[in-house]
Amino acid sequence: MKISYITIGTNNREAAEAFYDQLLKGSGFEKAYSADRMTMWVREGFMFALAEPFDGNPATIGNGSMFGLSLDSEAEVKRLYNLAIALGGTDEGPPAIRSDHPSAYVRDLDGNKLCFFA
Repeated sequence: MKISYITIGTNNREAAEAFYDQLLKGSGFEKAYSADRMTMWVREGFMFALAEPFDGNPATIGNGSMFGLSLDSEAEVKRLYNLAIALGGTDEGPPAIRSDHPSAYVRDLDGNKLCFFA
């Protein structure tokens, strides 16, 4: 078994799409779909998507939920952390060595938590 996709909620798809377009630029992810209430990017058998909730209620963040993006270097961890902050994300833990790995934590525009690690 493997995880094939992740979908996170957004309350402003256009703003979230612009945030992730910049964050995923050059990562190998290609935007595959952007219409109605969903945007998705794909890469090597994996899909990442943003969606406005189907039930019409506001998107909310999951307490304790987070997704990690595996990167090639400590420099890339720092670059993406700084980019996410510049794009309006919020700090949840600046670049540092944690558990013997470079990592950094941010929240996107909707409050979803991301970890960049190498």
